[in-house]
Amino acid sequence: MLTVMKKHVVVLSGAGISAESGIATFRASDGTWENHRVEDVATPEAFARNPQLVLDFYNERRAQLLTVAPNAGHRVIAELEADYRVSVVTQNVDDLHERAGSSNVIHLHGELLKVRPVDEAGEPVEWRTDLTLADADARGVQLRPHIVWFGEAVPMLEKAADLISRADAVVIVGTSLQVYPAAALFGYAPPGAPLIYVDPAPNVTPDLRARGKYHLVERGGGEGMPVARDMLRALL
Repeated sequence: MLTVMKKHVVVLSGAGISAESGIATFRASDGTWENHRVEDVATPEAFARNPQLVLDFYNERRAQLLTVAPNAGHRVIAELEADYRVSVVTQNVDDLHERAGSSNVIHLHGELLKVRPVDEAGEPVEWRTDLTLADADARGVQLRPHIVWFGEAVPMLEKAADLISRADAVVIVGTSLQVYPAAALFGYAPPGAPLIYVDPAPNVTPDLRARGKYHLVERGGGEGMPVARDMLRALL
């Protein structure tokens, strides 16, 4: 019996899709994140300077995450696996894609529900409670949030680019295409692969224009992903 290989769809998601679940997008218009300067809570220097402030900040984000649920956009992305081989490449540090049922998720910027030792010598471990300065691994090394801070390398970037280079279609949802290097990832898609961009105010960047043909769905993820799903059915 002939087995038909499912088409490979890569979904690139950003903060906008999680905002519909009640999680604040990364940066407000004044450059702060949840009333904190990004430089004070999202850099290695901030952690070295005031580790308690940084831990408190992520403890608050972690606690908030545990009170929210996936929304319709997350669920439609998960449901795509019935018809396609789906890879989700997300800039988000929440676990809402996984909770919605997506089985192959790459987190470019880390995961809020994991921690790792500050010396990077150990693997990340699950963590759902507050992290304190008394928490260390079995070697006695201090634990830190498993978050890619500004100024740090993005370790999953190469894997994400490789997946996208082999995609049959790419869906971008909930991102302003302003945070690099993640914003440039769609450029790795094969020239003939359909590209669908779902956002209530899509940022049509020069890189996107240079690609040529693309499809805009000017809606949020909850309303826009069903439209994107119908587009995929017509295009693939």
